[in-house]
Amino acid sequence: MRKILALCMTLIIGLACVGLAVADEASDTKALVEKGVAMAKEKGMDATLKAIGDPKGPFVVGDLYLFAGPLDKVTASAHPFAADKLVGKDLTNLKDSKGNQFFIKFKEIAEKPGSGWVEYWWPKPGAKDPSLKKTFIMRVPGQNAYIAAGYYPK
Repeated sequence: MRKILALCMTLIIGLACVGLAVADEASDTKALVEKGVAMAKEKGMDATLKAIGDPKGPFVVGDLYLFAGPLDKVTASAHPFAADKLVGKDLTNLKDSKGNQFFIKFKEIAEKPGSGWVEYWWPKPGAKDPSLKKTFIMRVPGQNAYIAAGYYPK
């Protein structure tokens, strides 16, 4: 009986740790976006976009990184790793593996509620098969732009 109780306690603690890890990923992602928005409010969009576009800059933290987009087009304004594929390109028809036009959703979230989450399926860096990705988007107050970051839940 004690072995079963010990096993159950171990399982409960393990599940709690997994839940905390997922909560940390989401809160870390949101905090990084908020940090980018704060910089945009303090130092302006030009300086912020330059920092976001720097792969060795302050907005690349482990697997997390910021990217930014305008509200008047479906494109990206800054990205630290895929600027050549995304910045200035029309991303209206870019779809995930399930047909979701996620850049349109980013723009819609930034325009309507001003911030929120978008889930879509995209390959992890170096992978071919898509995985669930969760991205937090926040409009920059007083700007026609949003800042976002996403993570792959474990």
